Amino acid sequence: MTEMKAPEISVGIITGEELTVTLHGTFGFGECNDQLTGSVKVKHANEKIILQGDDIKIEAGREITLKPSGNEKCSFTLHAVTIGVDFHWQRDEDQTFTGMLRFILRGGKITAVNILPVEDYLVSVISSEMSATSSGQLLRAHAVISRSWLLAQIDKTLRLVTDGEKYRTSFVTESEITRWYDREDHKDFDVCADDHCQRYQGITRASVPEVEKAVRETCGEVLMSGDFICDARYSKSCGGVTELFENVWEPVSHPYLQKITDKPAGAGDLTPDLTCEENAVEWINGNPDAFCNTTDSAILSQVLNNYDQETTDFYRWKVVYSQQELSDLVREKTGIDFGLINGLEPLSRGTSGRIIRLKIIGEKKTMIIGKELEIRKALSKSHLYSSAFVAEKQSGPEGVTFMLRGAGWGHGVGFCQIGAAVMGASGYNYREILSHYFVSSVIKKLY
Repeated sequence: MTEMKAPEISVGIITGEELTVTLHGTFGFGECNDQLTGSVKVKHANEKIILQGDDIKIEAGREITLKPSGNEKCSFTLHAVTIGVDFHWQRDEDQTFTGMLRFILRGGKITAVNILPVEDYLVSVISSEMSATSSGQLLRAHAVISRSWLLAQIDKTLRLVTDGEKYRTSFVTESEITRWYDREDHKDFDVCADDHCQRYQGITRASVPEVEKAVRETCGEVLMSGDFICDARYSKSCGGVTELFENVWEPVSHPYLQKITDKPAGAGDLTPDLTCEENAVEWINGNPDAFCNTTDSAILSQVLNNYDQETTDFYRWKVVYSQQELSDLVREKTGIDFGLINGLEPLSRGTSGRIIRLKIIGEKKTMIIGKELEIRKALSKSHLYSSAFVAEKQSGPEGVTFMLRGAGWGHGVGFCQIGAAVMGASGYNYREILSHYFVSSVIKKLY
């Protein structure tokens, strides 16, 4: 990508049959720049969007954009926005945003889209993804990777459209389901506002001067690999070793997303080959040293927002199901009746020990599922912390149980947020943190 101006981006916030928004200040719309303010119900009828205010009713087409007045500071609050969709912290909250507001009608539902400058977006992302009290170097590092990931997605979308490529995210046969979750959902906006993309909660999460300073001082900086912006992925905790991109998403190898042992340079890489089942079992059942192996509450509070701190066992964790609970859960989550499940057999693991292909053995059916998020979705009411786990089948007085002992939180590719927080607290600067997690990448200022 060549040098460019700082772009505006569009972020999908909420979708529903009926939405409620409160406009703080005056917003204009249409060719005549008609005015709207206050509480507004957004509905649809006869393939038209209907905006109902206190004393005004507007019938639009399938799309309408509200622009803040140029002579006053405007914002808008979208009510009952669901955050953490399908995760264990899922909840609804009111969220406030700046910039433009677009409503789009598709398939009988209305989507609210926020349009704003990319650097304003990043201030919110950094405050939404982690605590705004994080160290300055961690904030700078996260600003660069969040900007890189976003612009890489926009660039990739343009290339897919130009090349006429059909992006495929699943391969399904009678005996195996391979599925990943990445880009297939977003056609009317660049990115969504939840964990599927990057957490973006407008000005709801109050930013502090340190966040604004981190974004400002890295303005336009991205990670590059050759002529391309790095698809800079990140997760909460790698569990000690990072995963390869191709083991989680499409089968494409990126030179900057390789296996990294989460230790200081020069500490020696004695990590065993975790694609080997015996090594993975020993690693996951152990407690190896790593940047992200920390219980320091001051450091963890930098990375974990209030609802994230409801999770305390992210580095090594344990989940226990009865045989019936597991069987019912998998049937509910996959839609497949395996009968009573008799076994969970890892068929292949990635560089971090995360299971890429898992055989589920049932009385009625046996099937293989992957990739890692499909496995996590199948084995939890929300999402299992990671697919780096060992399944132990046990028989006792109360019947058969399955104990899952696991490592890490998230997909484990690229930037480990907790590991990076430890590095920042240990005196590493943001360039050193980025070079640790994204090998062979370089930082370039695009605008």
